[in-house]
Amino acid sequence: MPAYIIARFRIHDRESYDRYDAAFMPVFAKFQGKLLSVDENPDVLEGAWEFTRSVLIEFPDKAAATAWMTSPEYRAIAKDRISASEGQVIMVEGLTPPLAPTGG
Repeated sequence: MPAYIIARFRIHDRESYDRYDAAFMPVFAKFQGKLLSVDENPDVLEGAWEFTRSVLIEFPDKAAATAWMTSPEYRAIAKDRISASEGQVIMVEGLTPPLAPTGG
């Protein structure tokens, strides 16, 4: 079952965050993830949005997502993200495909 990492950040040190950004893809490419969205100007449909960046990543399963997030390579570059921003990161499971409707 797929797993998704959903993150939102408020960046306060662009130079350090850009250093993280530059190192991100070479590390990320070693894992089985798909970067689905990175947006610094999302359309807010409801509520307040006080963040400067949102990210959506898909992995084949929670184990793959956890392996990436806890890898020494990622933790090494994440130091720049953590020092340069405040944010929230969650992991959610994807849905299994719905069953085909039966005729009636």
